[in-house]
Amino acid sequence: MTTRTELASRAAALTEADTSFVWATVVRAERPTSAKAGDAALVHPDGRIDGFVGGECAESTVRTEALEALASGEARLLRISPEPEESVPPDVVWRHNACLSGGALEIFLEPSVPLPAVIVFGQAPIATALLRADRMLGQSVRALGTADAAIPSGVKGVVVASHGNDEAQVLERALAAEVPYVALVASRRRGAVVLDGLDIDDDTRKRVRTPAGLDIGARTPGEVALSILAEIVQILREDDVGERVPVPSTERVATTTDPVCGMTVAAVDASPHIETPDGVRYFCGTGCRDAYRDNPAAYA
Repeated sequence: MTTRTELASRAAALTEADTSFVWATVVRAERPTSAKAGDAALVHPDGRIDGFVGGECAESTVRTEALEALASGEARLLRISPEPEESVPPDVVWRHNACLSGGALEIFLEPSVPLPAVIVFGQAPIATALLRADRMLGQSVRALGTADAAIPSGVKGVVVASHGNDEAQVLERALAAEVPYVALVASRRRGAVVLDGLDIDDDTRKRVRTPAGLDIGARTPGEVALSILAEIVQILREDDVGERVPVPSTERVATTTDPVCGMTVAAVDASPHIETPDGVRYFCGTGCRDAYRDNPAAYA
């Protein structure tokens, strides 16, 4: 069985590669259960489970709820039990699982999502200060090597700090890519001149923030970098009406019903499934899959 140390090493590699995953840790096990407190697994965005948090049916529920946690970006405590429960705390997600051997499991699901990516163009001292703040304040800060380099998909911010070099080209490309935060490091007067020269409409022009950053009285390059990163956080944490909202990491996973046992399962390749003339059927485990395959008419 994969040890927690091995899982931690794999989790570190996924984090370094900016790949999402969910830590699933058994925090309580009521006998009889195959999983014990402390057992853990990593759930990948495609539904693969690396580690051990219980048998097939428990694993199926963990997969579904972990993908939901990954989509919302919020941790959750999952309780799986074989019998209906009348009183469940509001902060606990309860799921009925008749496949369990008689015990109950409580599993903490903690999503780990890539940090918001910020691209910096330019060689100015403020650009250098921003790059030095990589991962320090909750953003992954990377340099855009040249003005014509591709802007990676999913980037949350583009900051131009090149003091006149290829500013318009990078700003226009960032706006065309609909990057949420686009900023130009310049004085108010020079910034206005640069914006007037962009080949964009007035509404799009208003999306460029210049001078870049919140007004915190910044004077040094480090202070200006701090004000810019703070402004990025402010923008990403507000929706269209200005309410604070969690930042989801992925689209919500599609779910379906196991035609044999009636459990809700994730409609992903990692769930046991078979092709039928009416489409793909997904199951909580191989037992239900094989039962359906042997007599599909019984579960029509």
